[in-house]
Amino acid sequence: MTDTPLLDLTGLTKAYPGVVANDSVSLAIMPGEVHALLGENGAGKSTLVKMIYGLVKPDAGSMKMNGEAFAPAEPRAARAAGVGMVFQHFSLFDALTVAENIALGMENAPKLGALSQQIRDVSDTYGLPLSPDRVVGDLSAGERQRVEIIRCLLQEPKLLIMDEPTSVLTPQEVEILFKTLRKLSAEGTAILYISHKLEEIRALCDGATILRLGKVVGECVPAETSARDMAEMMVGTVLQTPTRAGKTPGEVVLELKSLSAKSQSAFGMPLRDISVEVRRGEVLGIGGVAGNGQDELLAALSGEMLTTPGMILFQGREVGLLGPNPRRALGILTAPEERLGHAAAPDMSLTENAMLTGAAREGLEKGGLLNWSAARQFAEKIIAQFDVRTPGPGNAARSLSGGNLQKFVIGREVLQRPELLVVNQPTWGVDASAAASIRQALLDLAENGTALVVISQDLDELMEISDRFAALNEGRLSPPRPAHDLTVDEIGLMMGGAHGMEVAHV
Repeated sequence: MTDTPLLDLTGLTKAYPGVVANDSVSLAIMPGEVHALLGENGAGKSTLVKMIYGLVKPDAGSMKMNGEAFAPAEPRAARAAGVGMVFQHFSLFDALTVAENIALGMENAPKLGALSQQIRDVSDTYGLPLSPDRVVGDLSAGERQRVEIIRCLLQEPKLLIMDEPTSVLTPQEVEILFKTLRKLSAEGTAILYISHKLEEIRALCDGATILRLGKVVGECVPAETSARDMAEMMVGTVLQTPTRAGKTPGEVVLELKSLSAKSQSAFGMPLRDISVEVRRGEVLGIGGVAGNGQDELLAALSGEMLTTPGMILFQGREVGLLGPNPRRALGILTAPEERLGHAAAPDMSLTENAMLTGAAREGLEKGGLLNWSAARQFAEKIIAQFDVRTPGPGNAARSLSGGNLQKFVIGREVLQRPELLVVNQPTWGVDASAAASIRQALLDLAENGTALVVISQDLDELMEISDRFAALNEGRLSPPRPAHDLTVDEIGLMMGGAHGMEVAHV
Protein backbone atom coordinates (compact mmCIF):
# COMPACT_ATOMS: atom_id res chain seq x y z
CA MET A 1 0.00 0.00 0.00
CA THR A 2 1.11 3.55 -0.72
CA ASP A 3 0.38 6.85 0.99
CA THR A 4 -0.64 8.41 -2.34
CA PRO A 5 -4.37 8.14 -3.11
CA LEU A 6 -5.22 6.34 -6.32
CA LEU A 7 -7.97 8.89 -6.94
CA ASP A 8 -7.97 12.30 -5.29
CA LEU A 9 -10.89 14.71 -5.86
CA THR A 10 -10.57 18.30 -4.67
CA GLY A 11 -13.41 20.84 -4.68
CA LEU A 12 -15.38 19.33 -7.57
CA THR A 13 -18.35 21.48 -8.46
CA LYS A 14 -21.00 20.99 -11.14
CA ALA A 15 -24.13 23.11 -11.55
CA TYR A 16 -27.14 22.78 -13.83
CA PRO A 17 -29.93 25.35 -14.31
CA GLY A 18 -31.70 25.64 -10.97
CA VAL A 19 -29.56 23.14 -9.06
CA VAL A 20 -25.98 22.65 -7.85
CA ALA A 21 -25.45 18.90 -8.31
CA ASN A 22 -21.99 18.85 -6.68
CA ASP A 23 -20.80 21.63 -4.38
CA SER A 24 -17.04 21.54 -3.73
CA VAL A 25 -16.86 17.76 -3.25
CA SER A 26 -13.54 16.31 -2.06
CA LEU A 27 -12.67 12.68 -1.38
CA ALA A 28 -9.73 10.32 -1.71
CA ILE A 29 -9.64 6.60 -2.53
CA MET A 30 -6.53 4.53 -1.80
CA PRO A 31 -5.29 1.62 -3.95
CA GLY A 32 -7.13 -1.56 -3.00
CA GLU A 33 -9.75 0.31 -0.98
CA VAL A 34 -13.46 -0.48 -1.32
CA HIS A 35 -15.03 2.94 -0.80
CA ALA A 36 -18.77 3.55 -0.56
CA LEU A 37 -20.46 6.64 -1.97
CA LEU A 38 -23.71 7.20 -0.09
CA GLY A 39 -26.52 9.71 -0.40
CA GLU A 40 -30.24 10.01 -0.95
CA ASN A 41 -31.69 10.51 -4.41
CA GLY A 42 -30.58 13.83 -5.83
CA ALA A 43 -27.56 14.00 -3.47
CA GLY A 44 -25.14 14.21 -6.41
CA LYS A 45 -23.71 10.66 -6.59
CA SER A 46 -24.45 10.14 -10.30
CA THR A 47 -23.00 13.50 -11.31
CA LEU A 48 -19.83 12.81 -9.32
CA VAL A 49 -19.13 9.43 -10.92
CA LYS A 50 -19.97 10.84 -14.36
CA MET A 51 -17.17 13.40 -13.87
CA ILE A 52 -14.76 10.64 -12.86
CA TYR A 53 -15.76 8.57 -15.90
CA GLY A 54 -15.53 11.46 -18.37
CA LEU A 55 -19.24 11.78 -19.11
CA VAL A 56 -19.51 15.24 -17.49
CA LYS A 57 -16.99 18.06 -17.23
CA PRO A 58 -16.72 19.77 -13.80
CA ASP A 59 -17.25 23.52 -13.54
CA ALA A 60 -14.56 23.82 -10.86
CA GLY A 61 -12.16 21.69 -8.85
CA SER A 62 -9.56 19.12 -9.84
CA MET A 63 -8.93 15.38 -9.98
CA LYS A 64 -5.71 13.40 -9.67
CA MET A 65 -5.00 9.77 -10.53
CA ASN A 66 -1.87 8.37 -8.86
CA GLY A 67 -0.74 11.93 -8.15
CA GLU A 68 -1.05 13.02 -11.79
CA ALA A 69 -3.63 15.49 -13.13
CA PHE A 70 -6.73 13.63 -14.33
CA ALA A 71 -9.39 15.31 -16.48
CA PRO A 72 -10.93 12.77 -18.91
CA ALA A 73 -12.77 14.44 -21.79
CA GLU A 74 -14.73 11.26 -22.55
CA PRO A 75 -15.17 7.71 -21.17
CA ARG A 76 -12.53 6.38 -23.57
CA ALA A 77 -9.94 8.62 -21.88
CA ALA A 78 -11.10 7.51 -18.42
CA ARG A 79 -10.79 3.84 -19.42
CA ALA A 80 -7.33 4.47 -20.82
CA ALA A 81 -6.35 5.93 -17.45
CA GLY A 82 -7.57 2.81 -15.66
CA VAL A 83 -11.19 3.61 -14.73
CA GLY A 84 -13.86 0.98 -15.37
CA MET A 85 -17.57 1.36 -14.63
CA VAL A 86 -20.41 -1.14 -14.30
CA PHE A 87 -23.65 0.79 -14.70
CA GLN A 88 -26.92 0.04 -12.91
CA HIS A 89 -28.65 -0.47 -16.26
CA PHE A 90 -26.82 -2.90 -18.52
CA SER A 91 -25.85 -1.96 -22.10
CA LEU A 92 -26.04 -5.32 -23.85
CA PHE A 93 -27.49 -6.64 -27.12
CA ASP A 94 -29.75 -9.62 -26.46
CA ALA A 95 -29.24 -11.21 -29.88
CA LEU A 96 -25.43 -11.30 -29.63
CA THR A 97 -23.20 -13.70 -27.70
CA VAL A 98 -21.27 -12.80 -24.57
CA ALA A 99 -18.01 -12.55 -26.55
CA GLU A 100 -19.61 -10.35 -29.25
CA ASN A 101 -21.04 -7.99 -26.64
CA ILE A 102 -17.69 -7.68 -24.87
CA ALA A 103 -15.89 -7.07 -28.17
CA LEU A 104 -18.22 -4.14 -28.90
CA GLY A 105 -17.16 -2.45 -25.67
CA MET A 106 -13.42 -2.73 -26.29
CA GLU A 107 -11.19 -0.21 -28.04
CA ASN A 108 -9.05 -2.78 -29.87
CA ALA A 109 -10.79 -6.10 -29.51
CA PRO A 110 -8.84 -9.25 -30.46
CA LYS A 111 -10.35 -11.89 -32.72
CA LEU A 112 -13.33 -13.67 -31.19
CA GLY A 113 -11.43 -16.92 -30.61
CA ALA A 114 -8.68 -15.21 -28.62
CA LEU A 115 -11.20 -13.01 -26.81
CA SER A 116 -13.29 -16.04 -25.84
CA GLN A 117 -10.23 -17.61 -24.21
CA GLN A 118 -9.52 -14.36 -22.34
CA ILE A 119 -13.13 -14.34 -21.11
CA ARG A 120 -12.77 -17.93 -19.87
CA ASP A 121 -9.50 -17.09 -18.11
CA VAL A 122 -10.91 -14.01 -16.33
CA SER A 123 -14.10 -15.90 -15.55
CA ASP A 124 -12.15 -18.70 -13.86
CA THR A 125 -9.71 -16.38 -12.08
CA TYR A 126 -12.39 -14.24 -10.45
CA GLY A 127 -15.07 -16.85 -9.82
CA LEU A 128 -17.54 -15.49 -12.36
CA PRO A 129 -18.75 -18.56 -14.28
CA LEU A 130 -19.76 -17.52 -17.78
CA SER A 131 -19.53 -19.08 -21.25
CA PRO A 132 -18.43 -16.66 -24.02
CA ASP A 133 -20.61 -18.51 -26.54
CA ARG A 134 -23.95 -18.03 -24.80
CA VAL A 135 -26.51 -15.62 -26.29
CA VAL A 136 -27.08 -12.71 -23.89
CA GLY A 137 -30.85 -12.89 -24.31
CA ASP A 138 -30.75 -16.29 -22.61
CA LEU A 139 -28.81 -15.07 -19.56
CA SER A 140 -30.19 -14.29 -16.12
CA ALA A 141 -29.77 -10.78 -14.72
CA GLY A 142 -26.87 -11.97 -12.56
CA GLU A 143 -25.12 -13.48 -15.57
CA ARG A 144 -25.62 -10.26 -17.54
CA GLN A 145 -23.94 -8.37 -14.76
CA ARG A 146 -20.98 -10.77 -15.03
CA VAL A 147 -20.68 -9.82 -18.72
CA GLU A 148 -20.35 -6.15 -17.76
CA ILE A 149 -17.85 -6.91 -14.98
CA ILE A 150 -15.70 -9.15 -17.18
CA ARG A 151 -15.72 -6.49 -19.90
CA CYS A 152 -14.26 -4.07 -17.33
CA LEU A 153 -11.77 -6.58 -15.92
CA LEU A 154 -10.33 -7.31 -19.37
CA GLN A 155 -9.17 -3.68 -19.37
CA GLU A 156 -7.29 -4.28 -16.08
CA PRO A 157 -8.79 -1.26 -14.27
CA LYS A 158 -7.09 0.48 -11.38
CA LEU A 159 -10.46 1.83 -10.22
CA LEU A 160 -13.77 0.01 -10.68
CA ILE A 161 -16.99 2.01 -10.19
CA MET A 162 -20.08 -0.08 -9.38
CA ASP A 163 -23.57 1.46 -9.36
CA GLU A 164 -26.24 -0.53 -7.43
CA PRO A 165 -24.56 -3.83 -8.35
CA THR A 166 -26.70 -6.18 -6.26
CA SER A 167 -30.19 -4.93 -7.12
CA VAL A 168 -30.85 -7.88 -9.46
CA LEU A 169 -29.01 -10.67 -7.60
CA THR A 170 -30.06 -13.53 -5.34
CA PRO A 171 -28.33 -13.75 -1.92
CA GLN A 172 -26.12 -16.53 -3.29
CA GLU A 173 -25.10 -14.38 -6.30
CA VAL A 174 -24.32 -11.47 -3.97
CA GLU A 175 -21.84 -13.71 -2.14
CA ILE A 176 -20.15 -14.62 -5.45
CA LEU A 177 -19.90 -10.93 -6.38
CA PHE A 178 -18.45 -9.98 -2.98
CA LYS A 179 -15.79 -12.70 -3.27
CA THR A 180 -14.83 -11.27 -6.66
CA LEU A 181 -14.64 -7.71 -5.33
CA ARG A 182 -12.55 -8.76 -2.32
CA LYS A 183 -10.13 -10.58 -4.62
CA LEU A 184 -9.82 -7.47 -6.81
CA SER A 185 -9.26 -5.34 -3.72
CA ALA A 186 -6.53 -7.69 -2.46
CA GLU A 187 -4.80 -7.32 -5.84
CA GLY A 188 -4.77 -3.51 -5.48
CA THR A 189 -7.81 -2.52 -7.53
CA ALA A 190 -9.79 0.26 -5.84
CA ILE A 191 -13.58 0.03 -5.93
CA LEU A 192 -16.02 2.94 -5.67
CA TYR A 193 -19.27 1.28 -4.58
CA ILE A 194 -22.69 2.96 -4.83
CA SER A 195 -25.60 1.22 -3.14
CA HIS A 196 -28.68 1.91 -1.03
CA LYS A 197 -28.27 -1.48 0.69
CA LEU A 198 -26.51 -0.32 3.81
CA GLU A 199 -25.95 -3.73 5.40
CA GLU A 200 -24.02 -4.71 2.26
CA ILE A 201 -21.98 -1.52 2.62
CA ARG A 202 -21.17 -2.50 6.19
CA ALA A 203 -20.08 -6.00 5.13
CA LEU A 204 -17.94 -4.97 2.14
CA CYS A 205 -16.61 -1.41 2.31
CA ASP A 206 -13.53 -0.04 4.08
CA GLY A 207 -14.66 3.57 4.12
CA ALA A 208 -17.63 5.71 3.07
CA THR A 209 -18.28 9.28 1.98
CA ILE A 210 -21.81 10.64 2.51
CA LEU A 211 -23.31 13.27 0.20
CA ARG A 212 -26.37 15.39 0.93
CA LEU A 213 -27.71 18.04 -1.45
CA GLY A 214 -24.45 17.95 -3.41
CA LYS A 215 -22.13 18.43 -0.44
CA VAL A 216 -19.97 16.05 1.58
CA VAL A 217 -21.64 15.89 5.00
CA GLY A 218 -19.62 13.12 6.58
CA GLU A 219 -17.32 10.13 6.36
CA CYS A 220 -17.37 6.89 8.30
CA VAL A 221 -16.02 3.37 8.61
CA PRO A 222 -19.10 1.28 7.66
CA ALA A 223 -18.15 -1.74 9.77
CA GLU A 224 -18.13 0.52 12.83
CA THR A 225 -21.34 2.40 11.94
CA SER A 226 -24.90 1.08 12.07
CA ALA A 227 -27.03 1.07 8.92
CA ARG A 228 -29.51 3.35 10.68
CA ASP A 229 -26.80 5.88 11.58
CA MET A 230 -25.56 5.93 7.97
CA ALA A 231 -29.12 6.39 6.69
CA GLU A 232 -29.72 9.27 9.07
CA MET A 233 -26.44 10.91 7.98
CA MET A 234 -27.69 10.65 4.40
CA VAL A 235 -31.07 12.28 5.03
CA GLY A 236 -30.18 14.61 7.92
CA THR A 237 -33.19 13.53 9.99
CA VAL A 238 -34.33 10.64 12.18
CA LEU A 239 -35.37 7.72 9.99
CA GLN A 240 -38.92 6.45 10.44
CA THR A 241 -39.50 2.69 10.36
CA PRO A 242 -42.64 1.59 8.45
CA THR A 243 -45.37 0.32 10.78
CA ARG A 244 -48.64 -1.52 10.32
CA ALA A 245 -51.48 -2.48 12.64
CA GLY A 246 -51.91 -5.89 11.00
CA LYS A 247 -55.61 -6.45 10.30
CA THR A 248 -56.93 -9.83 9.20
CA PRO A 249 -57.19 -9.94 5.37
CA GLY A 250 -60.72 -9.75 3.94
CA GLU A 251 -62.39 -11.32 0.94
CA VAL A 252 -60.52 -12.46 -2.18
CA VAL A 253 -59.84 -9.56 -4.58
CA LEU A 254 -57.56 -11.26 -7.13
CA GLU A 255 -57.62 -14.91 -8.12
CA LEU A 256 -55.26 -16.46 -10.65
CA LYS A 257 -56.29 -19.89 -11.93
CA SER A 258 -53.52 -21.79 -13.75
CA LEU A 259 -52.40 -18.56 -15.44
CA SER A 260 -50.23 -19.38 -18.44
CA ALA A 261 -49.18 -17.01 -21.20
CA LYS A 262 -46.43 -16.56 -23.76
CA SER A 263 -44.09 -13.60 -23.39
CA GLN A 264 -44.49 -10.71 -25.82
CA SER A 265 -40.68 -10.50 -26.02
CA ALA A 266 -38.48 -12.85 -28.01
CA PHE A 267 -36.22 -13.19 -24.97
CA GLY A 268 -38.96 -13.04 -22.36
CA MET A 269 -40.19 -15.71 -19.99
CA PRO A 270 -43.60 -17.39 -20.44
CA LEU A 271 -45.88 -17.68 -17.42
CA ARG A 272 -46.50 -21.28 -16.42
CA ASP A 273 -49.54 -22.47 -14.49
CA ILE A 274 -49.66 -19.74 -11.81
CA SER A 275 -52.41 -20.13 -9.21
CA VAL A 276 -52.74 -17.78 -6.23
CA GLU A 277 -55.28 -15.68 -4.33
CA VAL A 278 -54.75 -12.18 -2.92
CA ARG A 279 -57.19 -10.81 -0.35
CA ARG A 280 -58.34 -7.34 0.61
CA GLY A 281 -55.81 -5.75 2.96
CA GLU A 282 -53.10 -8.32 2.16
CA VAL A 283 -49.61 -7.76 0.77
CA LEU A 284 -48.36 -10.65 -1.37
CA GLY A 285 -44.62 -10.27 -1.90
CA ILE A 286 -43.14 -11.91 -4.97
CA GLY A 287 -39.36 -12.33 -5.18
CA GLY A 288 -37.15 -13.65 -7.93
CA VAL A 289 -34.12 -12.86 -10.03
CA ALA A 290 -34.95 -10.47 -12.89
CA GLY A 291 -36.06 -12.17 -16.08
CA ASN A 292 -38.06 -14.97 -14.50
CA GLY A 293 -41.49 -13.68 -15.50
CA GLN A 294 -41.91 -10.51 -13.43
CA ASP A 295 -42.58 -8.23 -16.40
CA GLU A 296 -44.93 -10.78 -17.96
CA LEU A 297 -46.91 -11.18 -14.73
CA LEU A 298 -47.36 -7.43 -14.40
CA ALA A 299 -48.38 -7.17 -18.07
CA ALA A 300 -50.95 -9.94 -17.61
CA LEU A 301 -52.42 -8.22 -14.54
CA SER A 302 -52.38 -4.71 -16.02
CA GLY A 303 -54.12 -5.72 -19.27
CA GLU A 304 -51.15 -4.99 -21.50
CA MET A 305 -51.07 -8.73 -22.25
CA LEU A 306 -54.48 -10.37 -22.68
CA THR A 307 -54.99 -13.90 -21.39
CA THR A 308 -57.30 -16.85 -21.87
CA PRO A 309 -60.69 -16.29 -20.16
CA GLY A 310 -61.00 -17.87 -16.74
CA MET A 311 -57.38 -17.34 -15.69
CA ILE A 312 -57.66 -13.88 -14.03
CA LEU A 313 -60.60 -13.03 -11.77
CA PHE A 314 -60.96 -9.63 -10.09
CA GLN A 315 -63.59 -9.50 -7.34
CA GLY A 316 -65.08 -12.61 -8.94
CA ARG A 317 -65.24 -11.05 -12.41
CA GLU A 318 -63.34 -12.34 -15.43
CA VAL A 319 -60.95 -9.60 -16.65
CA GLY A 320 -58.41 -11.46 -18.82
CA LEU A 321 -59.70 -9.88 -22.05
CA LEU A 322 -59.95 -6.31 -20.68
CA GLY A 323 -57.25 -3.80 -21.64
CA PRO A 324 -55.45 -1.42 -19.24
CA ASN A 325 -58.00 1.43 -19.23
CA PRO A 326 -61.07 -0.73 -18.42
CA ARG A 327 -59.06 -2.44 -15.67
CA ARG A 328 -58.02 0.93 -14.24
CA ALA A 329 -61.67 1.99 -14.19
CA LEU A 330 -62.41 -1.10 -12.09
CA GLY A 331 -59.60 -0.25 -9.66
CA ILE A 332 -56.72 -2.44 -10.92
CA LEU A 333 -53.68 -0.14 -10.92
CA THR A 334 -50.08 -1.03 -11.74
CA ALA A 335 -46.61 0.50 -11.57
CA PRO A 336 -44.07 -1.25 -13.84
CA GLU A 337 -40.35 -1.55 -13.19
CA GLU A 338 -39.19 0.51 -16.18
CA ARG A 339 -39.78 4.10 -15.13
CA LEU A 340 -38.90 5.98 -18.29
CA GLY A 341 -40.86 4.87 -21.33
CA HIS A 342 -43.24 2.50 -19.53
CA ALA A 343 -44.35 4.01 -16.23
CA ALA A 344 -43.81 7.56 -17.52
CA ALA A 345 -43.52 9.24 -20.91
CA PRO A 346 -40.01 10.79 -20.81
CA ASP A 347 -40.67 14.02 -22.72
CA MET A 348 -44.07 14.75 -21.20
CA SER A 349 -44.41 16.97 -18.14
CA LEU A 350 -45.32 15.57 -14.74
CA THR A 351 -48.77 17.13 -15.20
CA GLU A 352 -49.22 15.26 -18.48
CA ASN A 353 -47.97 12.04 -16.92
CA ALA A 354 -50.45 12.49 -14.08
CA MET A 355 -53.20 12.83 -16.69
CA LEU A 356 -52.12 9.65 -18.52
CA THR A 357 -53.13 7.25 -15.75
CA GLY A 358 -55.27 9.46 -13.52
CA ALA A 359 -57.81 10.78 -16.04
CA ALA A 360 -60.64 8.40 -15.14
CA ARG A 361 -60.16 7.80 -11.41
CA GLU A 362 -59.27 11.42 -10.59
CA GLY A 363 -62.01 12.95 -12.79
CA LEU A 364 -59.49 14.76 -14.96
CA GLU A 365 -61.56 14.42 -18.13
CA LYS A 366 -65.25 14.69 -18.97
CA GLY A 367 -66.90 14.12 -22.32
CA GLY A 368 -63.52 13.95 -24.05
CA LEU A 369 -62.34 17.28 -22.61
CA LEU A 370 -59.20 17.28 -20.45
CA ASN A 371 -59.13 19.37 -17.27
CA TRP A 372 -55.50 20.48 -17.21
CA SER A 373 -55.95 22.63 -14.11
CA ALA A 374 -57.14 19.60 -12.14
CA ALA A 375 -54.30 17.50 -13.61
CA ARG A 376 -51.76 20.08 -12.45
CA GLN A 377 -53.28 20.06 -8.96
CA PHE A 378 -53.09 16.25 -8.92
CA ALA A 379 -49.42 16.39 -9.97
CA GLU A 380 -48.69 19.00 -7.28
CA LYS A 381 -50.37 16.75 -4.69
CA ILE A 382 -48.14 13.83 -5.71
CA ILE A 383 -45.02 16.03 -5.58
CA ALA A 384 -45.89 17.34 -2.11
CA GLN A 385 -47.00 14.10 -0.47
CA PHE A 386 -44.15 11.97 -1.86
CA ASP A 387 -41.38 14.59 -1.59
CA VAL A 388 -40.56 14.55 -5.31
CA ARG A 389 -37.53 16.82 -5.84
CA THR A 390 -38.39 18.87 -8.94
CA PRO A 391 -38.82 22.57 -9.73
CA GLY A 392 -42.49 21.95 -10.53
CA PRO A 393 -45.16 19.89 -12.33
CA GLY A 394 -44.27 21.48 -15.67
CA ASN A 395 -40.89 19.72 -15.75
CA ALA A 396 -40.44 16.74 -18.05
CA ALA A 397 -40.31 13.28 -16.51
CA ARG A 398 -36.83 12.68 -17.93
CA SER A 399 -35.50 15.69 -15.98
CA LEU A 400 -35.99 13.90 -12.65
CA SER A 401 -33.42 11.61 -11.07
CA GLY A 402 -34.39 7.94 -11.16
CA GLY A 403 -35.34 7.88 -7.50
CA ASN A 404 -37.49 11.00 -7.70
CA LEU A 405 -39.28 9.73 -10.78
CA GLN A 406 -39.93 6.48 -8.92
CA LYS A 407 -41.51 8.45 -6.06
CA PHE A 408 -43.72 10.27 -8.54
CA VAL A 409 -44.84 7.08 -10.31
CA ILE A 410 -45.65 5.24 -7.07
CA GLY A 411 -47.38 8.30 -5.60
CA ARG A 412 -49.50 8.75 -8.74
CA GLU A 413 -50.91 5.22 -8.37
CA VAL A 414 -51.22 5.20 -4.56
CA LEU A 415 -53.22 8.44 -4.50
CA GLN A 416 -55.79 6.99 -6.92
CA ARG A 417 -57.06 4.64 -4.17
CA PRO A 418 -56.76 1.31 -6.04
CA GLU A 419 -58.73 -1.80 -5.17
CA LEU A 420 -55.71 -3.83 -6.35
CA LEU A 421 -52.22 -2.40 -6.80
CA VAL A 422 -49.52 -4.39 -8.57
CA VAL A 423 -46.07 -2.81 -8.38
CA ASN A 424 -42.73 -4.07 -9.68
CA GLN A 425 -39.59 -2.84 -7.87
CA PRO A 426 -41.29 -0.09 -5.82
CA THR A 427 -38.06 1.28 -4.29
CA TRP A 428 -35.40 0.39 -6.88
CA GLY A 429 -32.70 3.08 -6.83
CA VAL A 430 -34.47 4.98 -4.05
CA ASP A 431 -32.64 6.13 -0.91
CA ALA A 432 -33.40 4.82 2.58
CA SER A 433 -35.68 7.66 3.63
CA ALA A 434 -37.72 7.64 0.41
CA ALA A 435 -37.89 3.83 0.46
CA ALA A 436 -39.31 3.94 3.99
CA SER A 437 -41.93 6.48 2.87
CA ILE A 438 -42.95 4.39 -0.14
CA ARG A 439 -43.21 1.22 1.94
CA GLN A 440 -45.29 3.05 4.52
CA ALA A 441 -47.60 4.31 1.76
CA LEU A 442 -48.04 0.73 0.52
CA LEU A 443 -48.76 -0.53 4.05
CA ASP A 444 -51.27 2.30 4.57
CA LEU A 445 -53.05 1.21 1.39
CA ALA A 446 -53.29 -2.33 2.73
CA GLU A 447 -54.62 -1.01 6.06
CA ASN A 448 -57.37 0.75 4.10
CA GLY A 449 -58.38 -2.44 2.30
CA THR A 450 -56.34 -2.45 -0.92
CA ALA A 451 -54.98 -5.80 -2.07
CA LEU A 452 -51.30 -5.49 -3.03
CA VAL A 453 -48.96 -7.57 -5.15
CA VAL A 454 -45.39 -6.31 -4.61
CA ILE A 455 -42.77 -7.73 -6.97
CA SER A 456 -39.22 -6.96 -5.87
CA GLN A 457 -35.64 -8.20 -5.88
CA ASP A 458 -35.06 -6.48 -2.52
CA LEU A 459 -35.61 -9.32 -0.05
CA ASP A 460 -35.36 -7.06 3.00
CA GLU A 461 -38.16 -4.98 1.53
CA LEU A 462 -40.37 -7.99 0.90
CA MET A 463 -39.81 -9.36 4.40
CA GLU A 464 -40.62 -5.96 5.90
CA ILE A 465 -43.99 -5.41 4.21
CA SER A 466 -45.30 -8.80 3.02
CA ASP A 467 -47.90 -10.96 4.70
CA ARG A 468 -47.06 -13.87 2.42
CA PHE A 469 -44.08 -14.50 0.14
CA ALA A 470 -43.77 -16.46 -3.11
CA ALA A 471 -40.92 -16.70 -5.63
CA LEU A 472 -40.98 -16.57 -9.42
CA ASN A 473 -38.56 -18.87 -11.21
CA GLU A 474 -38.72 -19.71 -14.94
CA GLY A 475 -42.27 -18.36 -15.07
CA ARG A 476 -43.56 -20.54 -12.22
CA LEU A 477 -44.72 -19.25 -8.85
CA SER A 478 -43.86 -21.18 -5.69
CA PRO A 479 -46.64 -21.80 -3.15
CA PRO A 480 -46.98 -18.66 -0.99
CA ARG A 481 -45.69 -18.94 2.58
CA PRO A 482 -46.14 -16.66 5.59
CA ALA A 483 -43.31 -14.13 5.34
CA HIS A 484 -42.55 -13.92 9.05
CA ASP A 485 -41.13 -17.44 9.40
CA LEU A 486 -38.93 -17.59 6.28
CA THR A 487 -35.13 -17.52 6.42
CA VAL A 488 -32.89 -15.85 3.83
CA ASP A 489 -31.53 -19.26 2.84
CA GLU A 490 -35.04 -20.59 2.22
CA ILE A 491 -35.91 -17.54 0.15
CA GLY A 492 -32.74 -17.92 -1.89
CA LEU A 493 -33.60 -21.54 -2.63
CA MET A 494 -37.12 -20.58 -3.70
CA MET A 495 -35.76 -17.85 -5.99
CA GLY A 496 -33.17 -20.22 -7.40
CA GLY A 497 -35.64 -22.83 -8.57
CA ALA A 498 -37.44 -24.62 -5.74
CA HIS A 499 -40.75 -23.89 -7.46
CA GLY A 500 -43.77 -26.10 -7.33
CA MET A 501 -42.87 -27.43 -3.89
CA GLU A 502 -42.57 -26.33 -0.30
CA VAL A 503 -39.02 -25.52 0.77
CA ALA A 504 -38.01 -27.55 3.81
CA HIS A 505 -37.41 -25.53 6.96
CA VAL A 506 -33.72 -25.20 7.79
